[in-house]
Amino acid sequence: MFKEFNKTELKKLKKLLNVYEIGMFAFLKKINNINDRTNSIYNNNLIEHIKWRLKTPASIAQKLAKLDLELTADNAKMNIKDTAGIRIICPFSKDIHSLVRALDSVPEWNVIEKEDYISNPKTSGYRSFHLIVEVPVYYTYQQEIIPIEVQLRTTAMDFWASIEHKVRYKYREHIPKHLTDELVTCADRIAELDNRMFLIHDIVSLIN
Repeated sequence: MFKEFNKTELKKLKKLLNVYEIGMFAFLKKINNINDRTNSIYNNNLIEHIKWRLKTPASIAQKLAKLDLELTADNAKMNIKDTAGIRIICPFSKDIHSLVRALDSVPEWNVIEKEDYISNPKTSGYRSFHLIVEVPVYYTYQQEIIPIEVQLRTTAMDFWASIEHKVRYKYREHIPKHLTDELVTCADRIAELDNRMFLIHDIVSLIN
């Protein structure tokens, strides 16, 4: 049975989650503005679509328990960086790196972590670009800095990750070797397909 926040800490946590939600929607608005500006200048959408989520109090409690930490709002704030999560789906892997550079250029944001699993895939075949971005949130005459976990993938990478997650859940992490090998092969072929589709896109864009 998982532990739960007591009433006092749960109240504090819900207030904190409201701040995270404000920050996340401010982040989404600026991301969409970046995409609109890129599209108007270069006639190129960097983003296909965006998914977002906030961890629930139950999920946060579970993570703090795994970290062997007391269930408090302060511990959640200090030790959990993915309470707010955004997944950005891009048309091509090259668009992902363009968008990462754009995120880096926003003066009020601070990118504190980067993990490029596209240039350096995990042994499982997993590909994605992960960032932790610190975003200022202004509310009731105060400023709070919150972290947002950002994952950037192509549609094909996202589809692969969805299948791999289902397989991992089904086998409770003990995936048979023939399936892990097949997943790695599929991931490599998806990466090759992503690159080939970008080349086609590049050739077509040169035609007037």
